[in-house]
Formats: sequence, structure tokens, C-alpha cells
Amino acid sequence: MIEQIAIQPGWFWLCFGGLLLIAELLGTGGYLLWTGIAAVIVALITWVFPTAFWELQAILFAVLTLLSAVAWRSWLRRHPGKNSDERLNQKNQQLIGLHARLTADTENGYSRIKLADGSWRIHCDHELAANTEVEIIAVNGITLEVRPV
Repeated sequence: MIEQIAIQPGWFWLCFGGLLLIAELLGTGGYLLWTGIAAVIVALITWVFPTAFWELQAILFAVLTLLSAVAWRSWLRRHPGKNSDERLNQKNQQLIGLHARLTADTENGYSRIKLADGSWRIHCDHELAANTEVEIIAVNGITLEVRPV
């Protein structure tokens, strides 16, 4: 087996890179991506420029791994990702800022609005007439706090 690897080092590096990329798909979070890509690049280089020196291939692999990781880190530093939405998976909080119309006059500050296919209880500090456009400013349990637009 060692003789086969020595005769065809490109296949070894290609298989090694493929295994690293498959392991990356299983959820390592990016740790093996650049190592796998470096192994595939070493496979391509050994096919184009055949060499019998496995030490040279290993050094090339290590250098490519380091260079790709450093390049990726510098790219991430120049292109920061967006922060995840703090309201993700909080449907009530995602209603803040929406506009709707009252379905009835407010009584003691309470009324209802229709959003999508549901009806929501609202509270407003002002007495409002039906069909007044309001903006949702807060969520208090199942009651939406609104203000007139």
C-alpha cells in the first residue's frame, strides 16, 4: 500500500482532501475546510509536477493550509457578517413596528386589530376610532401596545 502511495501521491492527497471535506460537512464548523482544500491543491500540483519527495509535499500542504486559513481570516476581518436578529424565534417581538388598522373603537384604551389571519388585542393611551391606523410599539403578554400613526 505504501508503494502505491509513493507511485501515485496525487491520489493520496485527493482522497485525504476529500475525507477532510466530508468530515467538514459533518459539522466541524469550518476547521477542516481549508485543510481539505489545501490537500486537494497539493493533489493537483503533484499531478502537474510529479515529485517523489513526500517531505516536499507535506511542507507544501502545511504552507497551503496556513496561507488559506490566514487569507480566510483576513477576508472575514474585512467583510464582517451581520449580527443575528435578537428577535429570531420570538414572533411577538417581530410584530413591533408593524402598522395595522383598528377593527373597533377603543374602550378604556383597549380594542382589536387584524394581523394576517389573526385578531390581536391592543392597548393605547389615547381613545381612537375604528379604522385608525396604529403602529405596534411593544408587546405585553398577548396585548400589543400601539400608538396612532
